[in-house]
This record gives sequence, C-alpha cells and structure tokens, in this order.
Amino acid sequence: MYTIAVEKAETLKKKPLDSELTFGTVFTDHMFTLDYKAPEGWLNPRIEPYRPLSMDPSTMVLHYGQAIFEGIKAYRRNNGKIGIFRPNAYIPRLNRSAERLCIPKVDEKLFYEALMKLIDLERDWVPGSKETSLYIRPFIIATDPYLGVRPSNTYKFMIILSPVGAYYPEGFKPVKIYVTDKYVRAVKGGLGYVKTPANYAASLMAAEEAKKAGYTQVLWLDGCQSKYIEEVGTMNIFFVINDEVITPPLEGSILGGITRDSVLMATRKWGLKVKEEHISIDQVYEAYQKGTLQEVFGTGTAAVISPVNELKWNDKIIIPGDGSVGKVSQKLYDYISGVQYGQLEDDFGWVTEL
Repeated sequence: MYTIAVEKAETLKKKPLDSELTFGTVFTDHMFTLDYKAPEGWLNPRIEPYRPLSMDPSTMVLHYGQAIFEGIKAYRRNNGKIGIFRPNAYIPRLNRSAERLCIPKVDEKLFYEALMKLIDLERDWVPGSKETSLYIRPFIIATDPYLGVRPSNTYKFMIILSPVGAYYPEGFKPVKIYVTDKYVRAVKGGLGYVKTPANYAASLMAAEEAKKAGYTQVLWLDGCQSKYIEEVGTMNIFFVINDEVITPPLEGSILGGITRDSVLMATRKWGLKVKEEHISIDQVYEAYQKGTLQEVFGTGTAAVISPVNELKWNDKIIIPGDGSVGKVSQKLYDYISGVQYGQLEDDFGWVTEL
C-alpha cells in the first residue's frame, strides 16, 4: 500500500446532465499527481483539486514533445457499481510507452491504487445513462526548464477524469474512411506503437483533408511501400473476408490496442477464423470486387467498435458487404459493451468493480 495524500476541493463543480455530455470537454473536481526527480525517483503521490498547471516557458515537453498518455474508461453498471475496463492491460502499456520515450516507469501498483482511489472519490461523476461513461486520461510530461535535446530529469504523472456522452448519439452507425498514401504516420523503429502526442500531431494534416472530402477518419498504409494496411487514426482496423477476421500484426509501427486485443480474445472464443497478418489495400479492393469483403470495422477505447461502410482509396470506392453494420461488428459491439455495463457475463475477467 502507498500513502496517497488527499486534498479535497473546497468548491465542487456543477455536474452536467447526462444528455449534455460530449467528449473531453468537462472534467471532474479532482486529479491525481505524482512528481519525478532524478535521482530520487517518483515522489509525493497525491489527489488534489483539478486546476491549471504552472509551467516555465522553457519546459521541455513544450519544445521536444517528451510525453505519453493513456485512455481508459469506467462505466456505471447495471448493479449500480462502477466498472473499470481492463485497467491491468492499460497500465503496463503506459510503461511500454515510457520506455520508448526515455521516461522513468511508474510503479504499476501505485498507478492502480491511485486510479481506484481517484475514481472512488469521483464516483458521483460517473454518468448513468445508456452509452455514457467516465473517460480516464493518465499522462506523463517532461518538466525540466531547459532548452536542449536530452531526456528530462523531472516529470509529472497525472490522471484526470472526464464524463463523456455516447460515442454514437444517433445510434450505432457505420462511418466512412479515407485511405491515404500521400502522408506517412509511422514506420518500424519509430513511435507508431506507443501512445505519444507526436503520433497524433503527425495525423492532423491527413485528417483535415479527409474531413474536407466528407470522411470521418484516415486509414494509414505502411510508411515504406504505401501498400500494407496499418491502422486508422484513432483505431485499429479489422476486415472480414470470406468469413475470416483479419487484422494487421503488431510489428512496431501500430498501437497494440486493448480493444483490439479484446476483439481477438472474443472472436477466437467464438470459434471464428482469425488471422493477424499483413493485408494490402490491393487485397482489400480485390476482395471487394470479388464480393468477399463482408465487413470492415475499427476498434478503440472511445468507440469500442466502429463499423465502416465505405473506404475511399484514390479514385476507388470500396463498400464492404451491403454497406450496413455487419453481423460480426454488431455481435462484438453488443458483447463488449454488454460486459462493460454489466449486462452480460464477464467471461474474461475484464472489468474491475468499485
């Protein structure tokens, strides 16, 4: 056990109605903070009122981008308790990102204890309406006031919480995806497999072009040949071709999504044919032409499952199946969200209850 100091906010915020919630705009009354100073290590774990940070203009994260983050969700379950989805998978992933960015690893037991204690304190912020949740954002930033390229000697680890509305306010509907071979997001040996702000900054230009063309997100191809499919901007990607579920393998250039892993676990348990293998955009187009491209869907913490009803690749339009939500996508969405909200049996022990 760790001693986590608690300073409660003197004035509590007015909580929004569940119907008013969007994504990432409202934050709870408290946050967790942990400081790092070399050579002492991580110090002073505390929960304190949510408030702005004070930074020197030369703070290293602002200039050299040494930062990582995670995204976790908690849900108001049918029994009234709060369920956190797979915290013991998200926590070590933060440390894998830390290792790549030369950031000191956080003690995972302390991370877990801080997460539980903060959510327990803020339990009234967890919304209860259908498809709403509490979004959890742990992150680490370099805090040395120094202009020079090297790992920082000081860091700040924080956890903030945000109640969010339904990802699909108008119902579970497919999205349109824009395939780009003009820009590169990541290559093997780079930062593609970690959650760091640089990856998301690199995606903005293509995302804006996709938006102007009427598409929701970008599907990235490999950075060397612009041939093999990697991932969508905020999601991993899956294809159902000839009754086989196919997703690109984890080889250092795409994020090992926790929802991706959950989908693989569930589909294999159901006895579906599942492959983690390279698949080119040409193969996807060929399957579409043959009529064997049955489904395309994305997976991620925010949306859980995001069915795709159109891919635009240069001058080609690819429509999976008949363009409606596929049976695998629907079954996965119903199952994973059902487990999250306590409506279905948690076969894999994914949910930690408070």
